[in-house]
Amino acid sequence: LVTICLYFVDNRAIKDSEDKRNTLFQSFSLYKINTTEERDQLQTRYNNLTKERDQLQTRYNNLTTEKGHIQAKLFVIEQHCQEGWRYFDSSLYFLSTKKKSWEESRQDCQGRGADLVIINSKEEQTFLFNLHQRAWIGLTDSVTEETWTWVDGTTLITGYWGTGQPDDSGQEDCAEIYYEQADPVKTWNDDKCSTNHNWICEKVV
Repeated sequence: LVTICLYFVDNRAIKDSEDKRNTLFQSFSLYKINTTEERDQLQTRYNNLTKERDQLQTRYNNLTTEKGHIQAKLFVIEQHCQEGWRYFDSSLYFLSTKKKSWEESRQDCQGRGADLVIINSKEEQTFLFNLHQRAWIGLTDSVTEETWTWVDGTTLITGYWGTGQPDDSGQEDCAEIYYEQADPVKTWNDDKCSTNHNWICEKVV
């Protein structure tokens, strides 16, 4: 009888021990799950913050580079404006006070690190018209007659010729802008390249 009693006591003790072990295991498993979830959440947050930091660093670097470019551009503009150049829409323009042939005018521009002006828009044309000067521009058909080409080798697409121009009256193969017109977008004229005119240089900044 004692043996039987001891058996049941031991059996209950074993069962209690197993129950405690199972409870402890479940608690540990739940803790492990919660810890893993928390760890994953922290890792995700860390990754997001790292990504945000990298994006901010990239933006800062880009802004620093852009600032450097702007400062350099402003320095160039300031230096040239002190020398008589004028600024408009990312380009500097020099209007001569002397008069030369088209080719000599271009050589002067190139000596200044520029070239005869290339007119790319109605706004630029209007800006140059408002300078109120008759001057050579960087346009010629001296290579191929009636094919007007800019000094950078591109073919003219949109022209701002005066009425009846170009008329090629006596080998007039170079273009000038003049302001004795009411309409600022009808001011080009073809003239002999050997004629002496003022000229306009352009330097992109």
